Amino acid sequence: MKQNLFDLNYEDLKFFLSEKIGIKEKKLNMRAQQIFTAAYQKGLNDFEKFTTIPIDLREELSKKISFNDSKIVETHESSDGTLKFLVELFDGNKVECVYIPEKTRGTVCVSSQVGCSLTCTFCRSGTQRLVKNLSASEIVSQIVLVKDKLKDWGDQKIVTNIVFMGQGEPLINMKNLKTAIQILKDKKGLNYGNKKITVSTSGIANKIPEAADEIGTYLALSLHAPNDKLREEIMPINKKFKIKDLIQQLKYYTSVVKEPIFLEYVMLKGINDTEDCAKQLVKLMAQFPSKVNLIEFNSWPGVKFKPTERKDIEKFSKYIQDKGYMSFIRRSRGDDVLAACGQLRTESQKRKKHLS
Repeated sequence: MKQNLFDLNYEDLKFFLSEKIGIKEKKLNMRAQQIFTAAYQKGLNDFEKFTTIPIDLREELSKKISFNDSKIVETHESSDGTLKFLVELFDGNKVECVYIPEKTRGTVCVSSQVGCSLTCTFCRSGTQRLVKNLSASEIVSQIVLVKDKLKDWGDQKIVTNIVFMGQGEPLINMKNLKTAIQILKDKKGLNYGNKKITVSTSGIANKIPEAADEIGTYLALSLHAPNDKLREEIMPINKKFKIKDLIQQLKYYTSVVKEPIFLEYVMLKGINDTEDCAKQLVKLMAQFPSKVNLIEFNSWPGVKFKPTERKDIEKFSKYIQDKGYMSFIRRSRGDDVLAACGQLRTESQKRKKHLS
């Protein structure tokens, strides 16, 4: 079976070229750089087009290395220009990713798992049971496919930001997440800096220190409630990782990365949008460098929650700002094609093992 290029960070590629292709030490760096540049900066996916590499070596590489095995099978365009892509993986499972165009940037929202194990009650993605972790290549391929679709292989960089806020919990898939981000950040590869990548977590507290030490991007916490009782009602993961545990680890993260934590807070009418909740949120924000994004709730078929009215979101935000903390209202994008925050879901299911 061929090795998928998108599963290899730069050092892994050099090792593969040495061990499996037989390239000598003095040419390893040059060959690895040629491959990374062609694949990740020019968007080439056929060794025949790698004209900087000798023909005989190209033939050898094509026998042992494959490119992206995923493909876009559906595209849905929102009235606001947001694009939602249904991506079919090599094994037939499907995930969704989203491109969000804005005046000064273009963001790709990437999935890290097929399905999700966390069952947050307000999130449509959580209604799909976890099927599997995505491999590094399945994560990276989402970005490559979107860049292909947008013809984004020039110097202009249409895709400027990457957010891990699609299906799944990234920190549960830490090993593959780390490899994918190494490829994203590599200057010889896709070349996105730490401040252009945001990893979102629902609060897997014991993985946050590892993310601080080995990933180092912006971190977003899907908080959505300012106290344990309320958070447990809407986010069962809080039964395992309490808010005080999260605060302790987030303090560590900001001490290492030197950047504030983005607190994601979806506004649910009559649930977490009271003045008392705002007061509790301010007390929480006082404990570590943070900013809060107040998110308009995006409804979906069968959900029991209703969105907080805009005037009440503004009032909630003003309370936080008046106390001296940064609060932003995140406008809903792509909700008419179920591409907005918390709406991503596919029909992939875990296959049952058949007994022979």
